[in-house]
Amino acid sequence: MNAVIKNQDFKQPAYERLGNLALAMPMPEKEANSDELQKALRLSGILQTTLDVSKLIEIFAHEIIKLISYDSISYTQPEHGIEQTIGQAATHSLTYRLVVSGESLGELVISRAKKFTKVEATLIETLLCGLVYPLRNALMYQKAIEAAHKDPLTGINNRASMDEVIDREVNLSSRHKTQLSLLAIDIDHFKKINDGYGHATGDCVIKAVAEAAKDAIRSSDMVFRYGGEEFLILLSNTDRDGATLLAERLREKIEQTCIICDGTHVSATVSIGITCLQENDDSRTELFSRADAALYQAKSSGRNCCKFFSDQS
Repeated sequence: MNAVIKNQDFKQPAYERLGNLALAMPMPEKEANSDELQKALRLSGILQTTLDVSKLIEIFAHEIIKLISYDSISYTQPEHGIEQTIGQAATHSLTYRLVVSGESLGELVISRAKKFTKVEATLIETLLCGLVYPLRNALMYQKAIEAAHKDPLTGINNRASMDEVIDREVNLSSRHKTQLSLLAIDIDHFKKINDGYGHATGDCVIKAVAEAAKDAIRSSDMVFRYGGEEFLILLSNTDRDGATLLAERLREKIEQTCIICDGTHVSATVSIGITCLQENDDSRTELFSRADAALYQAKSSGRNCCKFFSDQS
């Protein structure tokens, strides 16, 4: 049967919690607690060397095993989509809900085959006090980074993240000899939508197209808002046929969708340019230029259509 401490919260500042523990102890226990305090402070100092959440948990796991044995440590933070496990889960576990100033930092579970003693549980709690503030800083930093790479209107990746991601995927595909495709998408006659219905409706149409793009791709693919009404979709492990099929399916879906914006029904279509990564040291710049050229051809061909770059005469 598991030994579980549920919802063990850490709401006080670390120094207050540690101070209260020390004041409550008789003299011999104060000395022992002083030693724990020093361990927690030393651990906190080590943890402040990184703002990477995954690395932070790894360092925490590496450091505390010097003080107490365990088989696994797992950390989850649903808001950020974090699930990290180090080691193999065992029979007995201690579960802690990490909270600072009412802010949930996630849940940490430590387990092993042998039951934890009260002394060991107290030590773990003390060590966790050295984790919560570096962890909060790391989560705040990650949130700021994510916000900087997201388009505030649609929630998809923005132009700031585009170059880095495409460079990385081009390098990976070139190294592993895998297929990579890029779609360049433009909402047709978007100025007329803005002029005819207003900018709020225009924003509504942009969000609808972004949602359609997100629904059309796999979890391994990525969609970016490149400009006002322009989008890019990066398709990993996808050849020309697969990219063309997805592009046409997306085009048809948007054409057939009646977008409702504050009670107003609006129709929209898109033009899509398609290209694939080529061999012989292809680059992000060349990939994007071909997709953009294919998009230009789609728009020149009457819009509401898909064109592959090599289709050009």
